[in-house]
Amino acid sequence: MRMTARSRIVGWMLAVVALALAVAIFATWAILSRLIDDRVDAELGNEAEKLRRYAATAVDTRDVDTLLSGYLSYNPPDEWETFFTVVDGQAHKITGIPPLARLDTDEAFVARVASATEPVSGQTESTAGTVRYAVVPVEVAGDPRRGQLVIVLFYDHYRSEVMDAIRVLALTSLAALALAGAAGWFVAGRVLAPIRLVRQTAARISDSSDLTRRLDVPGDDDVAALAATFNHMLDRLEQAFAVQRDFVDDAGHELRTPITVIRGHLELMGDDPQDRAETLALVTDELDRMNRMVDDLLTLAKAEQPGFLNIEEVELADLTVSVVAKARALGERRWRVDEVAEARIPADRQRLTQALMQLASNAVRHTADDGQIAVGSAVQDGFVRLWVRDDGPGVPPADREKIFRRFLRGRSGGHEGAGLGLAIVRSIAEAHGGTVAVEDAPGGGACFVITIPMREVR
Repeated sequence: MRMTARSRIVGWMLAVVALALAVAIFATWAILSRLIDDRVDAELGNEAEKLRRYAATAVDTRDVDTLLSGYLSYNPPDEWETFFTVVDGQAHKITGIPPLARLDTDEAFVARVASATEPVSGQTESTAGTVRYAVVPVEVAGDPRRGQLVIVLFYDHYRSEVMDAIRVLALTSLAALALAGAAGWFVAGRVLAPIRLVRQTAARISDSSDLTRRLDVPGDDDVAALAATFNHMLDRLEQAFAVQRDFVDDAGHELRTPITVIRGHLELMGDDPQDRAETLALVTDELDRMNRMVDDLLTLAKAEQPGFLNIEEVELADLTVSVVAKARALGERRWRVDEVAEARIPADRQRLTQALMQLASNAVRHTADDGQIAVGSAVQDGFVRLWVRDDGPGVPPADREKIFRRFLRGRSGGHEGAGLGLAIVRSIAEAHGGTVAVEDAPGGGACFVITIPMREVR
């Protein structure tokens, strides 16, 4: 079964928390165990020191038996302790408080401690579990017998405190782990909710091809940034699909006519050489027109892509003069430069030249042989203005917006939209962050103006 991201997040979180708790519990156990060992060692040493102080101050120390018996009466054992004495290799006396286990009855243990001639300590097993012991040899002047005081601490009972603490810590850690799991499950659900929304939106888009859906994720965290990126991607996809749809619609609509014309003339073409030559010329002209149309459609499609512009520093005065020089080949007109801007802007020189040349070509089609066409550039209020004006019939106000649309033409008597040409001009202007518009030229005619902000284009 496929694990969800929520399950994996909570699972890894619990694994990390469990590992941290296990390390903490183990470290606590090790520290407390070391403290217990130090406590037991200190207690054994303390009892041995008590015997030495007692022997130094006792009044009746005539023999080993008397000294050890007096010490057992003087110093009762603490909880989980017991003392007994060994005299001349035999267990002699034990404290009056009943111990947890009788080691003085263990002959092997008694024999081992009876052989000690110097203070020793060790560990052994008993019916009450592990015990720690210390043996303090005792000798009294004038008494040939040798005695030992055996100090016994029931080590497992000391350690039981540690184990009880560890068990409590383990239980509380399990409870904390369970609470952390529940809280993590809830928090992960809240955090991943926008991601589920992204998945669901993507699934609905895939099922319905509806690219208008968007995500609404408030905040400024990574998930909100992911949603914003997803929305931006949808914007780009919607725009790309729109461009593709327009390209297909435009190509299907506009290429159908020349194809029909070519097919009709080819079907009617006879064997007469003149007729064949005329038909071939017409077909070639239609094919050239189709080729130009396809190039224009591709240019419009590329205008929506990030790499449409190749930004460089453009000298406006040089751009203006070079456009006029190139445009003279379009037709015998009175070409002139209105004004040049002495400024540099970050822009695509080739695209701006393409747009201005398209406007110049449009002006040539709508002016007489002796007509005047002027190109100019200027900087005003933080914007660059590039224009092409003519003294033709002008553009009626009703047509000034729609002539920039694809395949739309103006009404009779005005400037006709040049198929895709003016649409390309608008795309180039908008790609630079600007606009294009048509105005009345001074003295009559039309003035097409491209306006671009004086800022870096990204």
